[in-house]
Amino acid sequence: MDDEPLVRTGLRVILGSAHDITVVADCAGVGAVEAVRDGRVDVLLLDIRMPVVDGPAVLRQVAALPRPPAVAMLTTFDAREHVDEALRLGAAGFLMKNTAPEQLIDAVRALAAGRRVLAPEAVGQVIDGYLLSGRDEDAVRRVRALTGRERQVLALVGPGSATGPSRAGCTWRTARSRTM
Repeated sequence: MDDEPLVRTGLRVILGSAHDITVVADCAGVGAVEAVRDGRVDVLLLDIRMPVVDGPAVLRQVAALPRPPAVAMLTTFDAREHVDEALRLGAAGFLMKNTAPEQLIDAVRALAAGRRVLAPEAVGQVIDGYLLSGRDEDAVRRVRALTGRERQVLALVGPGSATGPSRAGCTWRTARSRTM
């Protein structure tokens, strides 16, 4: 869901190129909640800033539905402004509009499988926010103890991409053992 027809068309073309993804609707923000109610929507890609109704307002309404889809917020803006709010409101993902087409397809597949996805630009903020929350001192110590390489692997694996570990030059098993 995006207020720009060109963006919606681009998303439809990109996602439609995947054999296992079917785009069931595309509309501006005002039609998003109805489209979710009316269709069999498993994943909703939702623009953060739209002129009539913004993404967080739509996310609140969608999250209140009986069986809400996994929602990933999309933005061209600085992730720091929006990622915390989006995740607190229930978004399962946060992606930048400059995401490569293959990564977008991987992200939608991950969301459909119940996983979460984060743009690399948002990973650092999420980690920092967690560290600052002080909720789990053991986890804070573990994250702070990660080496630069382990943080690099975490940033590549964090977006939920099936190719994240290979892009980091390791296997899923290595990535999990080094970052968990």
